[in-house]
Amino acid sequence: MPEQRINTYEGFFLFPQAAATDLQAAIDLVQQILNRGNAEVLSFSKWDERRLAYEIKGNKRGIYFLAYFKAPADRIPVMERDCNLSEQMLRFMITRADFVPQEIIEASDGRSRLADEIRLRSEKVAAGTEETSRIGRRSEAETAVVDGADDVDDEIVEPDDE
Repeated sequence: MPEQRINTYEGFFLFPQAAATDLQAAIDLVQQILNRGNAEVLSFSKWDERRLAYEIKGNKRGIYFLAYFKAPADRIPVMERDCNLSEQMLRFMITRADFVPQEIIEASDGRSRLADEIRLRSEKVAAGTEETSRIGRRSEAETAVVDGADDVDDEIVEPDDE
């Protein structure tokens, strides 16, 4: 049986800006694809959110994720097929990264920063939801006061025709 080649790869994954509302779902999708390909993730980070050079599927902005991983060479086509079949992912690129020094791979690992960002975004959304409901309650109270003013009979006085 031939020996299975395991190489180091760099994966670049592009999601629409709408994925910023649920970063965890985008991360889970990439992790699922890598797991199906028997990949060992060395480094994973959110690379950037930026304006796209051209519109892709109606999106003008996107979020990029960068992953360095080791995987069997024969599993890369499986991962590429999964990326192509994904409806959430806009684009991807997987290339060999044997030339990338281990120090750079380790330095680009942003999993802890990404976890912090997800936590902060969820707290911000929760605070915004609480603020919206508080404003909604106040608006309902103000509306009740205004609606009560509608009970006053307003007579329309028409000018006399002389």
